[in-house]
Amino acid sequence: MADPYILHMVSPQKHVSPFDVNMALDAGFDQVIPYANVEVAEIRALVQDAIFSRPPKLALRTGLFIGGKNAVLALAMLKAAKEALFPPFALSIFADPAGSFTTAGAMVACVERVLRENKQRKLNGLRVAVFGATGVVGFSSGVICALEGARVTLVGHDGPDRVRRSAEEIRKRFGLEVDHADGSSEEKKSEILAQSEVALVAARAGMQVLSKVQVDAAPSLLVAADVNAVPPPGVEGLSPKANGEAIGAGGALGIGPLAIGDIKYKTESGLFRKMIEADKAVALDFRDAFALARELVGNKS
Repeated sequence: MADPYILHMVSPQKHVSPFDVNMALDAGFDQVIPYANVEVAEIRALVQDAIFSRPPKLALRTGLFIGGKNAVLALAMLKAAKEALFPPFALSIFADPAGSFTTAGAMVACVERVLRENKQRKLNGLRVAVFGATGVVGFSSGVICALEGARVTLVGHDGPDRVRRSAEEIRKRFGLEVDHADGSSEEKKSEILAQSEVALVAARAGMQVLSKVQVDAAPSLLVAADVNAVPPPGVEGLSPKANGEAIGAGGALGIGPLAIGDIKYKTESGLFRKMIEADKAVALDFRDAFALARELVGNKS
């Protein structure tokens, strides 16, 4: 009997996500073991228990998944896990807190495709506004866009303070400069949108962030993408299945949550399979998610 592919799933939350458990098993892992309420300081011991319990030849049949709902915390856990490894002991690691890394990668890849095919534009140099920027998907998508050379503004629905801290975290952790803005009123959101070429909407489920009037009045807006699949949509009038359809009087195009979700699902499943199929241990985060999502939508880096 072949040695099983074992995935240890850790989360700082009360529960490990059933979504991620199902995805991992469907992707090919034989056993998934959940660990809840895990702290960063506990990662080293858990990782070393996992690698010392199997001979080095089984390193590629052992994996660690990092969940939760905090992107920065997940990255800290990923770093701690990598630092716990040393030759010849290894395992593969995949961080995707609340599905944010794969969702963000899918959203930005879809936007990039629509820009390329319909507007003959790239993300590099574009003005990108991220609504819902303090959430895990908004934070991650903002980082991905900034890495691609976009001029990113993190928009705070509750004022500028939290998005300012997020911008500072991005600068500290990734060396990227992003702006932040107060989006706590309809007037302020309209002003931000009027100066933006791409709008990424990653607010909590069931919240309309942008109205049709605001989209119609945005003279430079090229693409608006929304990850909220719970009615009402984050962008008024945007179909969940939209994948480059016109949504604004000014020619803006929309990407809905089902179009993004299809690529997100394939990206997460694909990264789990990369863990299983790798010929050496891998450590996967939002950058790997974006790279795979790009391949799935047909973009070239």
